[in-house]
Amino acid sequence: MTPESPARTHAAHQERLRLPWWAWLAALVAGAIIATELTLGLPDIPGWPTYAVAIPLCVALLLPLNRLRIAVTPTEFQVDDARLPVAVISDVIALDAAGKREALGVGAHPYAFVVQRPWIGTAVQVLLDDPQDPTPYWVVSTRKPVELATALLEVSRRERAESA
Repeated sequence: MTPESPARTHAAHQERLRLPWWAWLAALVAGAIIATELTLGLPDIPGWPTYAVAIPLCVALLLPLNRLRIAVTPTEFQVDDARLPVAVISDVIALDAAGKREALGVGAHPYAFVVQRPWIGTAVQVLLDDPQDPTPYWVVSTRKPVELATALLEVSRRERAESA
């Protein structure tokens, strides 16, 4: 078995959906408020341990929200732990804030795969053509919808051309 060439394994698009700066500030303020309430409510306990526990705990609760990774490789569309073969992608639509709201609104399909972050206004809608999968489309938040849609369409067309 020969290793794949570096050009074949290179990701066409990579993005990490991080939290905005104000979310970290809000976590610090929430931790300070909780610690202050505990200090006032439990006067027998010294004040500093409540701050030493509450503030890092509030910040640590945000860490899982900061790890979402999106990547387009020559064979897959990767969203966190989910994998979609690019051969089943029929079309990709870049959505602005209004389009994302409409795609996730009342008319959304109940079997749609959705990974959305409320602090990110834009997204892509990936339409699927797989008769074995009941999922009609994926909606994924992204800060760069046009670049992601372009990369997905390019990789999908290349994969379909190679398999035909």
